Amino acid sequence: MTPAPRFRHAALPVALLVAATCGLISVPRTGANPSAPSRSGFADGKWGDARADSVAKDSYGDNAASKDPGSLFTIERATGARSVWNRKDRSNANYTGRGVGVALLDSGINPVRGLDAPGKIVYGPDLSIEGNGVLADQDTYGHGTFMAGLIAGRRTTNPSHDLPSAPASVQLGFAPDATLLSIKLATTDGSTDVTQVIAALDWVSDHPVLPDGTRVRVINLSYGTDSTQSYQVDPLAAAAENAWRHGIVVVTSAGNEGTSTGQLTDPAYDPYVLAVGAADANDQINGWTADRTQPAPFSNASTDRRADLLAPGTSLVSLRDPGSFIDANNPQGLVAGDDSHTLFRGSGTSQAAAVVSGAVADLLQAYPTLTPDQVKYALVTAADPLKNDPAPASGARILDLDAAYDVAAHLTGADRTAAQLRAAAVQSLPQSNGQGSIDAARGGTVLLDADGQPITGEIDAQGNPWDGAAWYAASTSLTAWSGGSWLGSTWTGDGWSTDGGLTSARWSSARWSSARWSDADWSSARWSSARWSSARWSGDDWMSNDW
Repeated sequence: MTPAPRFRHAALPVALLVAATCGLISVPRTGANPSAPSRSGFADGKWGDARADSVAKDSYGDNAASKDPGSLFTIERATGARSVWNRKDRSNANYTGRGVGVALLDSGINPVRGLDAPGKIVYGPDLSIEGNGVLADQDTYGHGTFMAGLIAGRRTTNPSHDLPSAPASVQLGFAPDATLLSIKLATTDGSTDVTQVIAALDWVSDHPVLPDGTRVRVINLSYGTDSTQSYQVDPLAAAAENAWRHGIVVVTSAGNEGTSTGQLTDPAYDPYVLAVGAADANDQINGWTADRTQPAPFSNASTDRRADLLAPGTSLVSLRDPGSFIDANNPQGLVAGDDSHTLFRGSGTSQAAAVVSGAVADLLQAYPTLTPDQVKYALVTAADPLKNDPAPASGARILDLDAAYDVAAHLTGADRTAAQLRAAAVQSLPQSNGQGSIDAARGGTVLLDADGQPITGEIDAQGNPWDGAAWYAASTSLTAWSGGSWLGSTWTGDGWSTDGGLTSARWSSARWSSARWSDADWSSARWSSARWSSARWSGDDWMSNDW
């Protein structure tokens, strides 16, 4: 097998992070209650769904994707994805995401079955603190691999023209022929800092073309922070906007806290990006239709800035990451009746965002000239209004990719109507200047370094002073990265490689050098229930408690 292209990584010193959740940040600030129950509103607050498992079984007790409300087969038919796959371009190629790169800024992607085809995954820089040694690029947490399966999984070698009629049991992501760019940010416990996410957004904006010439047109952010400042000054929102203005559709999850916060997470609360809430089929095979589905009760709601659209997000089936933290600690996520033991079930706006990222890749293959604003316009205006919406503030329309295809066709036309539609698609909103507090962008919790010291205040994850004006100037001019350095400090290697070799570069800061993962550390004892109690995993930042 041809090795996946990789970025040459720095040998980053690896440190143990004390983490409470799988979020952008990990330890509650003073006054927070780390043992509070989930605010998601999801029925069981955990991975898996026993009811979905039960209705999805055939007479032999095996999982049947055709009967499973959360199978990719079911939701792709319900949202029109398989109908779009049937359409073809002038070269007779089906619209399955071919030629479109989707950057997954997450916990990494492991090449499990369905993601193991040559060229399916391109590994960008590992910006997590596990980027040193054997854990570089590996999805030790399990979140990223699950999302990758929803976006671009492809468990068949059949040609693309066979995919629209593939059997229900064949696991196919929404854009099965898209290329995935993996940029690992989160560690085994799901921890990362908001500055690492901003660095990754800058890196994709600066490096939108993959080694084989594929252009990255989509960024998937299946997480967010509870920023305490307006999007108009928030640095994370500004970084997402910058990618958007440079031609990349940024798809981000709305959040899993229901109505408790009164706003979408950051950067979903920025009106420029594509914010996605989760729909709930109530474990019914026909429950995704606009006259039956409802917003999931855990999907963030806001009267100020609603999610742009809803997508299936409850009890979805995707690819399991064996041995990852989520896999080892949530056996209920295993799909009952799956004899292959390769599937996992989860719920959240994370999943809904991944579904939409795959849909965007299909749309951009069909209409590559679409701008991010036009993609958003096509998806939002074509989405189907819900008949029963008990929480209008959460978003009231569900993804209809087939209808969005038709809207995109009108947008790209040459007549007066097309010109009017393109004018209507332009977003003229106040832009973020990114000059707010980086600490406020972190929200209500912080990351601890190897010595237990919080990453707090106006500093980045390496402890360097945060200069918002200098960062914004570099970010918007696409000069934030120079080789393996971001804002003048070394974060990674400085070139693409096909052998996955590591360079000797290190983070400039030494604050992470006091602890490393060793063979002794990497043992089941480290992940015992005493150390990682259920109270620690009650937060919502990475939405782990809604899987």
